[in-house]
Amino acid sequence: MASIKRLSLILMTTCAGAALSACDGASDIASPGTGGNVIINNPAPTPTPTPTPTPTASLVTPATGCPTIADPQGLTDDGTITGPTGEYRVCTLPDRINTSINLPQIDGLLYRLGGRVDVGTDQGATSTGTDVTLSIEPGVIIFGGTGVSWLAVNRGNAIDAVGTPTDPIIFTSRDNVLGLNTDSSSGQWGGVVLMGRAPITDCTVTPGATPGTAACERQTEGAVDPAVYGGANTADSSGTMQYVQIRYSGYVLSANNELQSLTTEGIGTGTTLDHIMSFNSSDDAVEMFGGRVNMKYFVAVGAEDDNLDTDTGVKAQLQFVIAAQRNGVGDTMLEADSDNSVDGDLPRQHTQVANFTFLQRSNVGSDLAAMYIRGGADYSMANGVVSSPNYTCLRLSRTQTIAAANAAIDENGPPEFESVVMDCGTPTFAGNSGVTAADVETVFNAGTNNDDDFTTSLTDMFVNGSNEAGVTAFDLTTVGIFWTDTDYIGAVEDANDTWWQGWTCNSSTLAFAGSSDCTSLPTS
Repeated sequence: MASIKRLSLILMTTCAGAALSACDGASDIASPGTGGNVIINNPAPTPTPTPTPTPTASLVTPATGCPTIADPQGLTDDGTITGPTGEYRVCTLPDRINTSINLPQIDGLLYRLGGRVDVGTDQGATSTGTDVTLSIEPGVIIFGGTGVSWLAVNRGNAIDAVGTPTDPIIFTSRDNVLGLNTDSSSGQWGGVVLMGRAPITDCTVTPGATPGTAACERQTEGAVDPAVYGGANTADSSGTMQYVQIRYSGYVLSANNELQSLTTEGIGTGTTLDHIMSFNSSDDAVEMFGGRVNMKYFVAVGAEDDNLDTDTGVKAQLQFVIAAQRNGVGDTMLEADSDNSVDGDLPRQHTQVANFTFLQRSNVGSDLAAMYIRGGADYSMANGVVSSPNYTCLRLSRTQTIAAANAAIDENGPPEFESVVMDCGTPTFAGNSGVTAADVETVFNAGTNNDDDFTTSLTDMFVNGSNEAGVTAFDLTTVGIFWTDTDYIGAVEDANDTWWQGWTCNSSTLAFAGSSDCTSLPTS
């Protein structure tokens, strides 16, 4: 918005200058009352310099029509919509995409979700291959036309949403198009849900089924019609999402059931997820229900519940994570599993997070800490920075969560911390359901190069400063092939490390230099 104000000032100054120079009217002056001619000898004029062109605001103009797609239902031309960035042609997707289609980027055109939009039809837990793929070109903008709009990528189908560092794909809300949003807006449409055929636990669709098998299935929370996930294929693919923003999501589908910006449900390691941003989700930034999830370069800003929520037997690996809450809203940086009657189901959750920077600015939820691990979940964290100066940093619940390693029950042992530094409020640690604060402190200090009394020196709120640079990093090559080896902690090494730049959006919560405003649509 600042650039628009500066542009207005330039235009006003130019107009004022034109008025003072009397651009219109005669160039000769007659002197009245002399009865004759008056000769005025003017000095030779100074050559007029070539003026610098004045920039002008360029508003988007609508495309002439909607493109033809392969699906027989086609796109519905719903006229135009006008906001502060211009006027756009609106092309509404069919309720169900039954044939693989491509959504091209066309200047002056937006795609609309009229409600729940299904990519393909559920192929079942034991199917193989991919039936329908939704492909989305770089720079495409898709908005939820109603609160209950959401994109459901069903089992055995896929999304291919591949943006670029300069042309991200944007999922957003109608109010964002209309220019009605502020940096506090949220919950205006559903989100993106990927359903897969990888193992899960808590078999709600098929009670009594053996967890982790093809017979174990679950229903998407809040969905009125079937949206089922689960299977036994750990390498299953739900497609690719790269350089994607998901803004203002999290609409309530039913009581106590909201969608997140991104929900992964039983997806497998064949799914590619990287360079994804969640902005102002009214629930979690991302929630992972079971499956095998690999993700790098994740940015979460303004989530009103948790930033990383992991459940139902997920095995997840995440590296390079920036998470920041808005002031006065939000629960945890991470919440792992639930204390319930089936938290002993196998596979047991094991989430691994490395090179993260967490900015905990509030804690208005029930978890009472920046990081809350419970339900017997296994968790590993390395090379991280946690800034939570007013709140408890780490809370563990349930004795099974800190139990010794036991391969027979898929138990990896107590949560692991390596080269993790924390700036915490009082108390630093907290326990629950049989775990004491002293137990939590012992678990944290069992690792190497950890510091629970660290003074952060972050610049621009998320870039490492001198204190972070002085911490010895954990060698990730000892863990597995997924990880990018680094010799630093935190998500961003220094000012030269700009993996976050350009494809993210900018807000008062977290300023990303070189990025456009989250409250506005990019126009180029």
